[in-house]
Amino acid sequence: MARMDAITSTIGSTEILNTYAEAFRVAAARIVVTAADEYWVRMAAQSACGYGTSVIGCDAEVGVERWLTNEKTPDGRPGVSLLFFAFASDKLASAVANRVGQCVLTCATTAAFNGLSAGEQVFPLGKYLRYFGDGFQSSETLAERTLWKIPVMDGVFVVEENAGWSYGVGGGNFLILAESQPSGLAAARVAVEAIAACPDVATPFPGGVVRSGSKVGSRYKNVKASTAHEYCPSLRDQVSSKLPTGVNCVYEIVINGLSVESVTAAMAAGIRAACCPGVVAIGAGNYGGRLGKYQIHLRDALASADRRSSFPSDVLQ
Repeated sequence: MARMDAITSTIGSTEILNTYAEAFRVAAARIVVTAADEYWVRMAAQSACGYGTSVIGCDAEVGVERWLTNEKTPDGRPGVSLLFFAFASDKLASAVANRVGQCVLTCATTAAFNGLSAGEQVFPLGKYLRYFGDGFQSSETLAERTLWKIPVMDGVFVVEENAGWSYGVGGGNFLILAESQPSGLAAARVAVEAIAACPDVATPFPGGVVRSGSKVGSRYKNVKASTAHEYCPSLRDQVSSKLPTGVNCVYEIVINGLSVESVTAAMAAGIRAACCPGVVAIGAGNYGGRLGKYQIHLRDALASADRRSSFPSDVLQ
């Protein structure tokens, strides 16, 4: 990304540190889940996203992209767009099939559809889950979608035969460096709300907020990641701290998306929202270029925020 001549170094009283988030390439999929009403849509989403925070310890990182009204789903029912991310396409395929099978098929009244545009690379979804039908399953084509209908005790579970995947971006992030836990929490919540309005992204951690930012490696053998000690207020007197004066609480917002542009735009929206009273500075986590190929500079992201795109229609077709 090109550097800007005029860059934003402060928003209100909050300093935007001259640093970057280091993100990396991942395999990504979008699944649209629908149900008879919004309650069951939320139950399915909650279950499918469970234990889907970090690929350090989970099969995939999973989050809600957007809640969908009846007019915006393939079967005209309330729905949700879920984004799934994993390090490799085979791991992504396994995670999506397992989570849809265990968390969506089992949820009352649901259906599941591919949410990426035609022409993407695909992996089997309904083609795999159909075997639960024990020979009673059937297929049909609807608006160029190949669907499997699996008989279940409240009717049929409809699931698309294949799901598309593409390369996306994981690990976009920024750090909220706050005077106190209450001010940090308030800023984190409004930041996540702002990001929720952005297309093609999800914040997979609980409530979109991370209290346990990590670094690569550990002093303990076979531990891949450990606490980001330089940002822990309780260790300020024991380590070489990166905390500015007056910072006593740090929260990280991690953003995954379908492109570096979507992640950059979401970071900008979240950063602007997070510049609240009590937030001393906004920083970011990076590893000197050792983790990922994408370096998203905070000030550049803010400078290019006006180039955000509208929400894509391919989720809805």
